[in-house]
Amino acid sequence: MSASTASRQFARVALRTSARNAIVTAPRHAFRQGGGRRFYSSESPKNSSSSALLYLAGAAVAGAGGYWFYTQGGTSSASAKVFTPTKEDYQKVYDEIASRLEENDDYDDGSYGPVLVRLAWHASGTYDKETGTGGSNGATMRFAPEGDHGANAGLKIARDFLEPVKQKFPWISYSDLWILGGVCAIQEMQGPIIPYRPGRTDRDAAACTPDGRLPDGAKGADHLRGIFYRMGFNDQEIVALAGAHALGRCHTDRSGFDGPWTFSPTVLTNDYYTLLLKEKWSWRKWDGPKQLQDGSKSLMMLPADYALIQDKAMRQWVEKYAKDNDAFFNDFRDVIVKLFELGVPFKEGTERWTFKPTNA
Repeated sequence: MSASTASRQFARVALRTSARNAIVTAPRHAFRQGGGRRFYSSESPKNSSSSALLYLAGAAVAGAGGYWFYTQGGTSSASAKVFTPTKEDYQKVYDEIASRLEENDDYDDGSYGPVLVRLAWHASGTYDKETGTGGSNGATMRFAPEGDHGANAGLKIARDFLEPVKQKFPWISYSDLWILGGVCAIQEMQGPIIPYRPGRTDRDAAACTPDGRLPDGAKGADHLRGIFYRMGFNDQEIVALAGAHALGRCHTDRSGFDGPWTFSPTVLTNDYYTLLLKEKWSWRKWDGPKQLQDGSKSLMMLPADYALIQDKAMRQWVEKYAKDNDAFFNDFRDVIVKLFELGVPFKEGTERWTFKPTNA
């Protein structure tokens, strides 16, 4: 293990206990974690970008386990041995994603983790319970027009990041891989353990969903309810899912918005809620879309974020999660599993698995 890798692993363990208090105990100026990942907000690289608001068809996959025909040379063949992946095989995929997250720290704030969460979120958040269309089954963001929807701007970075993993483990569908990438990123960024079950299959461009199914950060509570009720969520679940905004940042070349929500955008904590309630938010004066900024002008909130504390029914959940990180983690775990499984025709008896994070 290299010194820089050991340093980053130590930082992950140590940071979890201090991240929630960083706004009080640490100065707001930037500092760099030696060796790579930054656990604080900073300017994004000029030639790369990450998460806001939050390929061609791959290998043939069938059934909850995902059957893959292969030969010793690695090429598919109908006459070759049938490979049925086990939990251990999926753990290997998880470990490969985690390894790539550790090795590649040349992205926003030192981690590709937030953009992987955004990919999994946006792949799942297109579900419509009335028509049964959309959701994580299909990985249709690989194709236009869905991949070109404004809400998905910048997510090619996440898809490209996972492509080497797909090439190494060709038996996994893109659909399952993208969700596993989100699960891995959440856990590796100090979040809760997220149960996962495979069984998604890839579909072609005909299954692309229409534009407008994902939340618009410029709108308020009525819009949020319209989007999330369509998927089958309630007010509490809307607020719990919004906690993912503790991660990542917005970019002017994507959503048009600019900046991170928290001071530790590569660590999942309840800071998003505490900042919403405790900071003095004002409208930013600039040429971009309407957004709010804190007193230090280091952080931002979207109109949709601010709506959570303006709406009485939603505010109660913001207050709950701001007071209790464990309560947030428990509810976030449950609701993100629900989101990731929307519209997936799992075979009866398909079990949910949990994977060991590298920092455990």
